[in-house]
This record gives sequence, structure tokens and C-alpha cells, in this order.
Amino acid sequence: MPTDDTSWADETFVDADWYGRNFSGSTFTRCMFDGVDLTEATTNATTFDSCAFTNCRWNASRHVGSAFVTCTFRRTSFFSAHLDGCKLAGSTFVDCTLRPLTVRRGQWRHVGLRGAQLSRLDLADLDLQDADLSDADLTETSLRGCDLSNATLSQANLRGADLRGARLGGTDLNLAKLNRTRFDLTGAVLLAEAHGAVVDVETS
Repeated sequence: MPTDDTSWADETFVDADWYGRNFSGSTFTRCMFDGVDLTEATTNATTFDSCAFTNCRWNASRHVGSAFVTCTFRRTSFFSAHLDGCKLAGSTFVDCTLRPLTVRRGQWRHVGLRGAQLSRLDLADLDLQDADLSDADLTETSLRGCDLSNATLSQANLRGADLRGARLGGTDLNLAKLNRTRFDLTGAVLLAEAHGAVVDVETS
């Protein structure tokens, strides 16, 4: 069973009960987790590289400065989890529970969240460059200050979402579902131009 300051590679963990364990400083590489209970577990500067999680529970877990790089999560629950300054680059979430979830900062580039239920979450200031948010439910979600450059938002529900201060360069909002979506002036101009408008911002 993993303890602090351990490194594991190419291991398979099935139905393990790791409730409340501390994995600070640990590294897992190409490991497979199936049915593992990680409820109330904590990680600090822990790295999961190219790992696969299936039917796992990270409920009420806490993660600070940890990395989940090119990992795959299937039917895994993050109910009431906290992620502070974590890196999820290249990871994919399929049929996962991601609400409620507390997120503070973090680098989520190239993350795959297609069809994810993310409504009413506070995802402000996340780095979501090149993220796939197709078909995601972002109803009333705060994306304020996020870097959404080149993100995919096809059929994403952005009703009531807050995109003020978000970077939207290279992001096509034409196929997103917009209703009461909040933009700042820069975002509003970009959206108008995407619909063929010529925006004159001169002031008298």
C-alpha cells in the first residue's frame, strides 16, 4: 500500500480502501486504479502521470499543487473535492461526477471535459487553453478570467455563465448555447465580429 514519499510505476490497484490516506510527495506512473476508494484522501505535490481511474471515489479529497497529467477518469466521483493549483493537462473525464467541486487556479490545458456537468461551479482564472468543453453544461458557471484560447465549446451550454475577462482568442462561440451569458467589452466585440459585425469602438 502506498505511503508518503513513494514512487509507483505500472501497478494495478483494484478495490483498495485508501480512505483518508495522505499521498504527499508520491509519484504514480502508468498505474491503473479500479474501484479504489480515495474518499477524504489528500495529495500535496503528488504526481499521477498517464494513470487510469475507473469507478474510483475521490469524494471530499483535497489536492494542493498536485498533477494529473494525461490521465483518464471513467465513472469516477470528485463529489465535494478541493483542487488548489493543480495541473490536469491532457487528462480526460468520462461520465464523472464533478459537482460540487472547489477549484482554485490551476493549469487544465488540453483537458477533455466533453459533456461534463459543470453547472454553477466557480472555475475562475483557470488555464483552459485547448480544452474540449463540447456539449458541457456550464450553466451559470464562472469562467471569469479563464484562458479559453483555442478551447472547443461546440454545443456547450453557457446560459448565464460569466466570461468577463476570459481570453477567447481562437475560440469559436458560434455553436455554443448563449443566453444571458456575461461578457466584458473585449469578449462582446469578439462575439459580434464572429457573427460578421464590424465593430466601431470610437468614442466621441
